[in-house]
Amino acid sequence: MPESFDLIQTAKAAKAASYVLQSMSRAKKDEGLRKVADALVANADLIIKENKTDLENAENAGTSKAMLDRLMLDKDRIDAMALSIRQVCDLDDPIGETLEEFTRPNGLRISKVRVPMGVIGIIYESRPNVTSDAFSLCFKTGNAVILRGGSDAIASNKAIVAVIKEALESVDITSDAVQLVTDTSREVAREMMRCDSYIDLLIPRGGAGLIRSVVENSTIPVIETGTGNCHIFVDESADIDMAVNIIYNAKTQRMGVCNAAESLLIHEKIAALAIPAICKSLKAKEIEIRADRKAFTLVPGSAKDLKPATEEDWGTEYLGPVISLAIVSDVDEAIAHVNRYNTHHSDAIITNDTDNAQKFLNGVDSACVYVNASTRFTDGFEFGFGAEIGISTQKLHARGPMGLRELTSYKYKVYGNGQIR
Repeated sequence: MPESFDLIQTAKAAKAASYVLQSMSRAKKDEGLRKVADALVANADLIIKENKTDLENAENAGTSKAMLDRLMLDKDRIDAMALSIRQVCDLDDPIGETLEEFTRPNGLRISKVRVPMGVIGIIYESRPNVTSDAFSLCFKTGNAVILRGGSDAIASNKAIVAVIKEALESVDITSDAVQLVTDTSREVAREMMRCDSYIDLLIPRGGAGLIRSVVENSTIPVIETGTGNCHIFVDESADIDMAVNIIYNAKTQRMGVCNAAESLLIHEKIAALAIPAICKSLKAKEIEIRADRKAFTLVPGSAKDLKPATEEDWGTEYLGPVISLAIVSDVDEAIAHVNRYNTHHSDAIITNDTDNAQKFLNGVDSACVYVNASTRFTDGFEFGFGAEIGISTQKLHARGPMGLRELTSYKYKVYGNGQIR
């Protein structure tokens, strides 16, 4: 019989914990985080054992290799989880930061001060490292967090949250600061989306279907973390060796992540040289390249390396060993193509032309736009945030990798000496 789970009681406990956390000192929060980091490493074997249960169930369900990679934990990944938490410890605590202060003509002194959101709900899929990342960022910013991972990672998530709770209690911090939704049914997920009496902000992190469901059904304010149809444009002035290396990294270093490259655009004047070199590189990882008709025309004999693309390919996030390729006539056509088909996540230009680089940076409507670098750097760890809640592809409040400041709000503190209106 499945264990019973009461979302409302869980949310009430998180709300009560949030009032404790909002006044907690940085020293105490960092003490708790360091204890959690040490505990994750110390309990790695236990977490890996539970993770193997999830992996076996996923394999039996026919889960793809890319998704299995997202789900898998080993000692190196647990060490990385702990390192991310320790990096969060080293970051400045934004809570209490004075953003602005001024005095009105009537003598009122007004300060705009950064404060926690309160209770943050995270709905996510597959990747159990999100559990510790989300906790650490929410906790550092004085927020309680309610975590609802996918059923495929439930054993891993239970183990990680149990370790976190025990570590917090060992230093006299309420373990209600982190809550796990252990009922992974859709009914409870929908109930969580409407729990606006207790949850102040909801962040979905996963595939397009999950994100769309949360955005459409939530009565709680949502920060949308988008899917990643990330483009790389090889301009006519590009260094081909650099382009090959960047594309290889962006596509193959880890295929099942949102910042992996999914679409290539090649300037028509460099296509005859660039495409064979790119094909040779990606062939080593058995990447299927789906190209437009112009590519076959400009590169005779490429039929053995390229497959015909359909209209659907231009907007697809593959999360696997497939990439699309289109030929464009100039940087303006590249920008237009990116803005039509991208998901506003991460896009890059490879070029030695400063004007084209600036035109691409200014013209592409994405959270992160790169010149001569891999899209794989769109990551809280790589940006120096210690960890991330996700990559926001919206424009309100937060955009790009969401670190500490994106998990805060503000309030006005007003000092008077008897003023009345």
